[in-house]
Amino acid sequence: MTSIVRPARPPQPTLEMVAEVAGVSRATVSRVVNGSTKVSPEILASVTTAIKELNYVPNRAARSLASRQTQAVALVVPEDLTRFFGDPYFAAIVQGITRRLEQSDFTLNLMVASSDPRHKTLRYLRSGNVDGALIVSHHAGDEFVAELETSMPVVFGGRPSNADDLGAYFVDVDNEAGAVTGTQRLIDIGRRRIGSITGPIDMPAGIDRLSGFVRTLERVEMPADAVEHADFTASGAAAATRRLLGRCPEVDGIFVASDLMATGALDVLREYGRSVPGDVAIVGYDDSPAATSGPIPLTTVSQPSEEMGYAMADILLRLLAGDEKVPHRTIMPTRLVLRDSA
Repeated sequence: MTSIVRPARPPQPTLEMVAEVAGVSRATVSRVVNGSTKVSPEILASVTTAIKELNYVPNRAARSLASRQTQAVALVVPEDLTRFFGDPYFAAIVQGITRRLEQSDFTLNLMVASSDPRHKTLRYLRSGNVDGALIVSHHAGDEFVAELETSMPVVFGGRPSNADDLGAYFVDVDNEAGAVTGTQRLIDIGRRRIGSITGPIDMPAGIDRLSGFVRTLERVEMPADAVEHADFTASGAAAATRRLLGRCPEVDGIFVASDLMATGALDVLREYGRSVPGDVAIVGYDDSPAATSGPIPLTTVSQPSEEMGYAMADILLRLLAGDEKVPHRTIMPTRLVLRDSA
């Protein structure tokens, strides 16, 4: 029988081979591969070029055993599925997170944790399935969040209610300042009976945007009592708008704490025969796709949602790499975008 001699496979590229080509130490290559920021741009470029030249592929299983890391992080959203998939804000956050993780070897686990299975979510996360967590849209009553922080590095999207107690890492905008800007716009265009549809008052974003609204009106000695609370959904805002118009039919301007809620308010104003911006001017918040998807483009307070997601993921990766210089608070700017509604 004729034996078949197969050509020997070329050796699999190793960290040592990459280090030799790049002219750096094995430890430096390891830091680059693991997404550490503690390397200079020049060294990063040299190692990256060597990795591509050698077609080096990290052995995820070996690295996980050596580092006791799973190379996975979780995005935890304590909301129901309807809210998560219906609000463009979440899509922008996820896009930013994904863009940053694509530059690393970490994968993303999405966990939409509605009120019932939160204990199940906590059990899964604390069982060693992920190395860290990103938490978005948390509420004051989310006790499992505090428990999670004792188990792994956590970064919040938005300031948590007990940020000072937790020593939390978070990325946010100055929600109060953004609300001041949006409310001031209504004053500047001559509106004299201004109301607000707020977000949930068990969330810092809802509280801070309401505070900015009230502070702005009080500064010019205008009444700040035309307020109705909603839940960051269009249907919730529609119900709140009906309540607001029932109590204060003379309202001629409304600051709404999200663009998605503003679409619900616009629908109700149309039902009531109120023109926008003629009878009632509207200012939203987010500058999400919802601001331009309806018949009346919204004037809105823009926040860099995608960049917030990117920054959250970057901070978490830095924490996992042992970076001790990560800031606890990252505050991003807002700006007013003028369109047809105000």
